[in-house]
Amino acid sequence: MILVFKHFFYKNYVGLSLWPFIILKNPSLKADIVLINHEKIHLKQQQELLIIPFYIFYLVEWILRSIWYFDSYKAYQNISFEREAYCNEKNMNYLKERKSLSFIKYLWGTNH
Repeated sequence: MILVFKHFFYKNYVGLSLWPFIILKNPSLKADIVLINHEKIHLKQQQELLIIPFYIFYLVEWILRSIWYFDSYKAYQNISFEREAYCNEKNMNYLKERKSLSFIKYLWGTNH
């Protein structure tokens, strides 16, 4: 289910997934198939980790990467869940082809 909340987002962020919703900054983004696919990848990640553990893992990884990079945005970009979603967001068949726990291979190294 896609919801629109204009004042929910920080700076340049335009969408996020909070199981079972995709939340967008404005209604026109509903037509952005790449963004919607990106967020659907996150919904799949959340589902396979039983939702709450996903958020815990995401937060812990962001904190550790923020310490590592001294840059919260670079940390965000390198979270394994984000790396998987960004690397595959243009592949509209990705969710059909994706193997369980695929985000794990994005924890280390470069998989772009």
